[in-house]
Amino acid sequence: MDELKTDELQKKLGYDFIDQNHLIKALTHSSYANEGVNKHSESNERLEFLGDSLLGMSVALLIYKSKPELSEGQMTKLRAQLVCERSLAAMALQMDLGEYLLLGRGEQSGGGRNRPSILSDALEAVIAAVYLDGGYEPVENLIASFFSEQIDTPVKSVTDFKTQLQEMAQCKSGQSLVYELIDVFGPDHQKSFTVEVKLNGKAIGTGTGKSKKGAEQEAAKAAVDKIKMKKEK
Repeated sequence: MDELKTDELQKKLGYDFIDQNHLIKALTHSSYANEGVNKHSESNERLEFLGDSLLGMSVALLIYKSKPELSEGQMTKLRAQLVCERSLAAMALQMDLGEYLLLGRGEQSGGGRNRPSILSDALEAVIAAVYLDGGYEPVENLIASFFSEQIDTPVKSVTDFKTQLQEMAQCKSGQSLVYELIDVFGPDHQKSFTVEVKLNGKAIGTGTGKSKKGAEQEAAKAAVDKIKMKKEK
């Protein structure tokens, strides 16, 4: 990783890493790690998993503190609106995050630097890297700077099936929703993901998409449709 580019990105983030390896790992796509260019390379997929949870919690806290006038349902919709793939990819594009990514040859030639799923995943990985390097406070500051303008946008009636399914599940207490990645197929630059959503351990929907988030939405849609059909009978 070019040291100057690393410095440029840290300036854009407003955070200086103590351990540069955290940032480099966050920028390493699985296509690069799988090519074995550097046998010590590890992809950002585990960081993405952690970053997704940190992002959801941090945005929820930001909304709770800054929007006391919103109801629970409105806060849920606003969070879904802010952390969706399209929103995160747009933020990543604003900071040219794609230019700093380590991509495999196929992914690079296939336009991976501008692919929304790769950009949104990388942004989540960067958030996790900041947390591991400096703790939660810099993450909270980073999220606040990311969403300083978007937090005031009107709550839209978004077609977010994960939110719809969550709201359905919350009608009863003690409900637990879990999304599990059950299959990944295709070449690195054209991967497809299959996700299964379980309610209290029982599979209620399966979906496939070009990103994990897209597959989760499809799985949630299948579950929502299934629940609606049961209610209509």
